[in-house]
Amino acid sequence: MTEFVITRTFNAPREAVWQALSKAEALAQWWGPKGFKNNVKKFEFRQGGMFHYHLQGPMEMWARFLYQEIVEPEKIEFISSFSDPSGEIARAPFFDGKWPLEIHNVITLQEQDGKTMLTLKANPINATAEEIAQFEKNNSSMDQGYTGTWSQLDEYLKNN
Repeated sequence: MTEFVITRTFNAPREAVWQALSKAEALAQWWGPKGFKNNVKKFEFRQGGMFHYHLQGPMEMWARFLYQEIVEPEKIEFISSFSDPSGEIARAPFFDGKWPLEIHNVITLQEQDGKTMLTLKANPINATAEEIAQFEKNNSSMDQGYTGTWSQLDEYLKNN
């Protein structure tokens, strides 16, 4: 199975990037695809906690993170899923029901010379062969989506 990996360097100290990842009011301003408004419904930034949010744009989506491990200010490990409005895992609203229900994600932050390198690694868990194939097939679209999300984070960091 191919792990999805994307890296981006931000012209901001690690603490600023950490704050943007660990505060609901910050995530509401930048997390998600370009053109979508993020409405944070629940935010518990702790091991075992949930980030549940509603994205509104060209289409509507609900999603959630279940935080697995948080090591301030260097690592956030979580399971991401599409969800329903109550926060229960749901099938993606696209991909013909073939998208994995759960994706294991690890974000790491490394600071050097006042800049921060963010690395995201993601791979499906508890997935069928068909779901894994769909995940691998969509690596380039995930790259585009995260590139847009990281661009929004970059703007947020410049303005806050």
